Amino acid sequence: MNTKKNYGKTLRACYLGFITQAISANFAPLLFLTFYRTYGITFSKLALISTTFFFTQLVVDLICAKFVDKIGYRVSIVLSEVTSGIGLAGLAFLPDHMANPFAGIIICTIVYAIGSGLIEVLCSPIVEACPFENKEGTMSLLHSFYCWGSVGVILGSTLFFTLFGIENWRMLACLWAVIPLYNIYNFATCPIETLVEEGEGMTITQLFKTKIFWLLLVLMVCAGSSELAMAQWASAFAESALGVSKTVGDLAGPCGFAIFMGISRVLYGKFGEKVDLTVFMMGSGIMCICCYLIAALASIPVLGLIGCTLCGFSVAIMWPGSISISSKTLPTGGTAMFALLALAGDLGGAVGPAIVGNVTQRNGENLQAGVLAGIGFPVVLVISVIILRKWRKNNAIK
Repeated sequence: MNTKKNYGKTLRACYLGFITQAISANFAPLLFLTFYRTYGITFSKLALISTTFFFTQLVVDLICAKFVDKIGYRVSIVLSEVTSGIGLAGLAFLPDHMANPFAGIIICTIVYAIGSGLIEVLCSPIVEACPFENKEGTMSLLHSFYCWGSVGVILGSTLFFTLFGIENWRMLACLWAVIPLYNIYNFATCPIETLVEEGEGMTITQLFKTKIFWLLLVLMVCAGSSELAMAQWASAFAESALGVSKTVGDLAGPCGFAIFMGISRVLYGKFGEKVDLTVFMMGSGIMCICCYLIAALASIPVLGLIGCTLCGFSVAIMWPGSISISSKTLPTGGTAMFALLALAGDLGGAVGPAIVGNVTQRNGENLQAGVLAGIGFPVVLVISVIILRKWRKNNAIK
């Protein structure tokens, strides 16, 4: 007797997966000052925590391209929740039980970054393989949960610290770890399909020999850079623009950015099937360029902050949209393609903020000059989408 598979459970598991990734990316940075005061860790070492997190994700992206198909989607995605949960919970215990607390923090960061990297590579193809009608909208809605997770971890942590005190941060680390540990059951029991049959997906070599794949990589790099070049500096932008405390700056900057990004992804998830995705991407890219210009050139600080925040709305579709476009352009790309796309997005996410920071420093700590330097990424993204539209038209791909 055949029973109907509950793909809604698969979707909910992936939603929680992206929330887990948001917790992994955003929780530790909220504790940097606490780590400094509690363990005496220098600021230069604290900066290595974020570097370690994103570098580990890059390594995981690369490894996934070769080995996930051999291990299997279910084992890999369950492993993502196990490592995320252990890494987050470990923050509450390991640093206090090691002679070098910083080493304990780095070990935990690497462990939950492995989980975050696996989530980033696997959740998108898992959802793409499900028989949903509006896949582009579903993909956009899926990625909105990273935004809501980011907002939730910042607001939830701020509320917890206000009510119970920052000294109880170890308890909060354990509470956040409950989400991935609970999600182990969801991924262990939900239906999981694969995009292509075993052995039929394109290899890394085949992908790199396909010219259009290089354009898709450029698109993904620009998507990651356009989003994170602004997102990573949103807090500093808010503080410098409004002259407020870091707490208020986090709420006005990163939270505002994430809220608008989440709203945009939800709207596209509901109404996106009525719009050509490539046209929407071009419109988003143009809006992003305008937001960068407003943030960089506005003489009124609050206006610059508005440009920074609204940028979240403009970049929202870029990452999930690039994934959906790639899946349609190369339907046999398989896991290797999704892993390399994630690698390209993370690379863009590392390069974009670095360029903004370096240009800011070279221009006398002028953050607006740094933001202006990041405008090249949405410009290249728009040009790449135009070229892609022409290629798809010539090859009769809708």
